[in-house]
Amino acid sequence: MSQYAWVLEVRPGYEEEYKKRHDEIWPEMLEALTAAGIRNYSIFRHGLTLFGYFETDDLDATIARLRDDPVNARWSEWMAPVMKIEVDEQRGFPFLLPLQWHMD
Repeated sequence: MSQYAWVLEVRPGYEEEYKKRHDEIWPEMLEALTAAGIRNYSIFRHGLTLFGYFETDDLDATIARLRDDPVNARWSEWMAPVMKIEVDEQRGFPFLLPLQWHMD
């Protein structure tokens, strides 16, 4: 199991809408994330900054599966107006943060 994290932003004025959309996340989006191998996924917010953490056994397979998933494409399009997303062009996925330290 490998751990990954990202940092993104909520657009100003959309904090409540961002929370609402995740409170009402589509069941099929949860299924897509699970099918892509993502588990133990959490998102935290501080002001406009979002911090996401997830685990997966095979990051490349997870990214490939999500890239080709029509539900993920619809979700991404639906969330685009409320978020600023900076994508790593080499991976086609948000920039991932390098792990600095871990305690078991």
